[in-house]
Amino acid sequence: MTSKQRVVVIGGGMAGARLVQQLGRAADAPGRSGHAVTVIGEERHPPYNRVLLAEVLAGQYTPDVIALPAPGPDVRRLSGVRAVRVDRDERRVVCDDGGVVAYDALVLATGSNPVLPPVRGLFDEGGPGVADAGLPEGVHPFRTLDDCAALAAAAGPGIRAVVIGGGLLGVSAARALAARGAQTVLAHQGEHLMERHLDATASDLLRAHLAGLGVEVHTECRVRGLGTGRDGRDGHRTVRSVTLADGYALDTDLVVLACGVRPRTGLAHAAGLTVARGVVVDDELRTDDPHVFAIGDCAEHRGTVYGLAGPAQEQADALAAVLLGRDTATPRAAPSPTAPPEPAPAGGPYTGTRALTRLTLAGPGPLDLAAFGETVPRPDDDVVHLADATRGAYRKVVVRGDRLVGGILLGDLGTVGALARTWEGDEPLPSAPLLHLLTNDGGL
Repeated sequence: MTSKQRVVVIGGGMAGARLVQQLGRAADAPGRSGHAVTVIGEERHPPYNRVLLAEVLAGQYTPDVIALPAPGPDVRRLSGVRAVRVDRDERRVVCDDGGVVAYDALVLATGSNPVLPPVRGLFDEGGPGVADAGLPEGVHPFRTLDDCAALAAAAGPGIRAVVIGGGLLGVSAARALAARGAQTVLAHQGEHLMERHLDATASDLLRAHLAGLGVEVHTECRVRGLGTGRDGRDGHRTVRSVTLADGYALDTDLVVLACGVRPRTGLAHAAGLTVARGVVVDDELRTDDPHVFAIGDCAEHRGTVYGLAGPAQEQADALAAVLLGRDTATPRAAPSPTAPPEPAPAGGPYTGTRALTRLTLAGPGPLDLAAFGETVPRPDDDVVHLADATRGAYRKVVVRGDRLVGGILLGDLGTVGALARTWEGDEPLPSAPLLHLLTNDGGL
């Protein structure tokens, strides 16, 4: 590159921050003039590690500990500014403060919004709005540092809290609130906790661990509505109770919505880009506009929206390589959300991520868990289990032919490194008995 290219990144989260960091490193290389980078971010905070929000809520970390490396001085950062329109013809972004930012390459890193469940009493008569509009006082999503700060200010000894949703986010929020001394109930509609990642046996161990922290867990439990009252001082609605499907009402001071996330695609859709579940991109993270890319939670690649930090960072690294090594003005065929994936083009940098989910639960007898790949076996798969209920340890791997296709580990994670490397590399397994996969060194 001989001249600076104007790169505009919409979104100041982990994916956007990683991309800016990689572009900044390349600018320091001999012979490169770098990019003129502008980041448009709605949050006023500097970029931070969203994965560690539960640790901040639990009081283990302060917000500055989870801050990501600051961008270089050449990066223009517009904080507290929302992009409201993308003008693809003029190649510019219109912001809510009236500003207009021109681009040569535009990167959508808009992330995702919390899913707000269809619960009576959640909204005023005006109906659902944005993620934090119209909610009663005491009801919070758990997605941003501001959400975390609001929950931390409200939670404490004697406070009654209900967490709606028993996935990874809900489990993290429940144990963090319990660590602050709140009387915490976790209500989950599914059959067992973290059902996307864990089987029933592993979930039972997780449930027992949460109970040891003081969390009351209810599964197969649908929340029907919220009871609210008007605050006499300012007339705001304030949550008073949570009503379950069987009519039982839980008195509460605090409700956390942890019902999953949905890719944030409004800007892309309004701009006429192809959107399925997420913004559809090809193996260069390019949309059907050759000047517009998407990464992170908002991006859909080969039919998959990952919604995890690991894939977001890999996509950012891959896109940095594209922006550094290719002409972004070269048109490409529009990606299709329904057609089968085509082979990666020559030099295509991103073909997907084999993502591993990992969570550390603090408290009495800290518990680590990791899950990866296909944890539900097919009829012809081989499955190896090791369980020790007294130690709260559980290990399971699924083997298909000579390949490791998935696994769940709770307790001592001494084997997770070797197992994850074998799975991520799609390597043939050694001829040793399958039980050796679950020894301390993974048998590899």
